[in-house]
Amino acid sequence: MNKTAVEALSLEGITKRFGALTANDAVSLSLNQGEVVALLGENGAGKTTLMNILFGQYAADSGVVRVFGKDLPSGNSRAALDAGLGMVHQHFTLADNLTVLENITLGTESLLRMRADRQGARRRISELSAKYHLEVACNARVGALTVGERQRVEILKALYRDVRILILDEPTAVLTPQEADDLFATLRLAVSDGLSIIFISHKLHEVMAIADRVVVLRHGKVAGGARIEDTDKAALAAMMMGTQAQAPKVVLATPGKTLLEVTNVTTPNQGSAPGMKSVSLALKAGQIIGLAGVSGNGQAAVAGLVGGTLKPASGTLTLNGKSQQKWTPRIAVQSGIARIPEDRHKTGTIADFDLTENAILERYATDGFSKAGWLNWRSARDFANAIITKYDVRCPGPATPIRLLSGGNMQKLILGRTLEADPQVILANQPVRGLDIGAVNYVHTQLLAARERGAAVLLISEDLDEIIALSDVIHVIADGRLSPEFDRGQMTSAQLGLWMAGQGFEDEKKHAS
Repeated sequence: MNKTAVEALSLEGITKRFGALTANDAVSLSLNQGEVVALLGENGAGKTTLMNILFGQYAADSGVVRVFGKDLPSGNSRAALDAGLGMVHQHFTLADNLTVLENITLGTESLLRMRADRQGARRRISELSAKYHLEVACNARVGALTVGERQRVEILKALYRDVRILILDEPTAVLTPQEADDLFATLRLAVSDGLSIIFISHKLHEVMAIADRVVVLRHGKVAGGARIEDTDKAALAAMMMGTQAQAPKVVLATPGKTLLEVTNVTTPNQGSAPGMKSVSLALKAGQIIGLAGVSGNGQAAVAGLVGGTLKPASGTLTLNGKSQQKWTPRIAVQSGIARIPEDRHKTGTIADFDLTENAILERYATDGFSKAGWLNWRSARDFANAIITKYDVRCPGPATPIRLLSGGNMQKLILGRTLEADPQVILANQPVRGLDIGAVNYVHTQLLAARERGAAVLLISEDLDEIIALSDVIHVIADGRLSPEFDRGQMTSAQLGLWMAGQGFEDEKKHAS
């Protein structure tokens, strides 16, 4: 460590308990000015709790937070903001109906001021945009921006507020490889100007690329740390999990018959998100079909169509050789189609329902959990207990409200609910988003096992590493258009990234003409 380095942030002995659960146990870490420290840990390791304490959203039971040598009042969000703390969340906190300028300046001017200084704000945003290569139009509505542009707005919003310490939570989760490279170039510029960054990510190759140091949490405690030049991805994974991480081995698939086929399907746009544009797609038994794309390019329409929540405006959907004129979620479930929803909080579970209730959400009327309108709670609890045991869902028991589980354990329950139905088609929509490496390997192992049993798996993901590692064939979707089918190993991540950005479609159009 540089002896002349200025300490920007210090957390000393931070402890936070929720009843019998100790989320943070005497956690200490530091961050120097102009340094990037990656904060790693499995789901439920205590990272989120620690960041909430740092921002004053929680009050620590004990311990001290210091920013540039000054104690930060516990449980005071305003004090954290005034001290120069900022955060870019994985899910952007922008108002789609406001302009870029309005989003960036929102809350920065006194309510007593008679008129906003739009000209001065526009000039400052332009200066920041040019300095950090964050080009974006001030007058553009945020709802009309691409995902990459929205992230630029989030970073500009932080820089406009003169943040000195920036926390980035899974910042590349919805970016193409090219956009991620651009983001890292911007971060390096900001760090060279003295910005300090806490970088939270489960993508270890990105941690190795951007961080100076790593701090690892496990079970609420600091499990270790290292300088980047003294470690590697395998060592970091082992530090996070307490054991060596083992990715599942993917063997060559032998696809069977087509189970679900979409032919020339077009669907309406959904707000600012495009619908499907004359899409044809075949889901075959014993095969994982990867669908890559930047968020908001038609994946939601594909998922809605397969899951029965969206009907085609034109084109046909065929299941086991039979055209489906009437297509609903109930028919989809009864036909052996199961889903892992994109958002486990909003559409995958009901927060205040317990594990038993969530385990039978999509199956209570079809799998013997009810009779004559009455639920068989003994059968439902037995089913939930079986999932908890088989899928290693770490919880007090089936009566636990699911909102109390970590993201990884919540996802394991959804996975068990999906796979125990023995489906013939599995819609896996962002199945490992925000999960640690151990949970990722577990989910991937289960999806591969389902493939081996003969299920067709549609894997929708914005993580190209996941798509490339798991898929037998890959399609890319951009602005509702579907690319040709690419066999496993045929395309690099950079080539797929060009298709995700739309360039591949344009090149294909030129060649066709």
